[in-house]
Amino acid sequence: MAELQLKSRRFRAEREADWRRLERLLEKAEARGPSKLSKDELLAMPVLYRQALSSLSVARAISLDQSLISYLESLCTRAYFFVYGTRTRLGERLAAFFLHDWPAAVRDLWRPTVVSTLLMVVGAVVAFVLVRADPDWFNAFVDPQMSQGRDPTTSAAGLRETLYARPDAKDGLSVFATFLFTHNAQVALFAFALGFALCLPTAGLMVFNGAVLGAMLAVFARHGLGFELGGWLLVHGATELFAIAIAGGAGLSIGWAVVFPGARSRIDAAAETGRRAATAMAGVVVMLLVAGLLEGFARQLLRADLVRYAIALITGLAWTAYFYWPRRARR
Repeated sequence: MAELQLKSRRFRAEREADWRRLERLLEKAEARGPSKLSKDELLAMPVLYRQALSSLSVARAISLDQSLISYLESLCTRAYFFVYGTRTRLGERLAAFFLHDWPAAVRDLWRPTVVSTLLMVVGAVVAFVLVRADPDWFNAFVDPQMSQGRDPTTSAAGLRETLYARPDAKDGLSVFATFLFTHNAQVALFAFALGFALCLPTAGLMVFNGAVLGAMLAVFARHGLGFELGGWLLVHGATELFAIAIAGGAGLSIGWAVVFPGARSRIDAAAETGRRAATAMAGVVVMLLVAGLLEGFARQLLRADLVRYAIALITGLAWTAYFYWPRRARR
């Protein structure tokens, strides 16, 4: 035992100066950033790291005391992330996300996104046909709290007033936008989160979401206000529905990976697909925020139908170009 302690002290005495120098450089870089290191210090860092790594290998081989091995393991781990780790600033990371990561994730999900969109269209068409044939179907698709007085019993004048009423600024349009953003975010998150259950809950949610729109459109169309309702909805819906379709596509992709994992295990397939889908979902939150602002402000302040449709067209084309316009692959 005494021989081992002597060997450990001699080993430390011969190399400790280099370990301490490496530790000081790491503390300086961690506290003030790598840019504060001089040129000589930057060049010395990988040399000191390799020396510490060699010392750790020797210490393990000759079974020196555990405290020394633990110290060297911690030191080498810190140095490894400095020497070989990728260091990006917050601004650079955000730029990479918006310029590359998010659009790439959405492009990879284009097939399930198309399926999600078609499911909403089917739900809208079915609900529209049913409500036009029998208005009593309306309550099966739209909750009274959601309709807010826009139902088959409302007169044409009452429906028109809901489309063009200008709220008092004191009512707090920002509060209204926040409420709608929260509601739409819940729909999108449920569509994503429920996808693992073999796609069925997500598919059902997409159909039901479309059915709500179809039922509302049928009520307004009975009074000749279908075109006006389209502008009222699409000024924010071009962004909102696109976001929900992407969220539904993300959920469907995870469910599909669980059902058909291929050569991978179901857990591995779901995890791999889930990482890509999660990147797309992070951007969906941004889209829903934009939709909430358009709903709470632009739609209420801009009452001309053609202006509303113009904004819907511009935002729809902008999102489509942003996601699917060909671009150079990221290095």
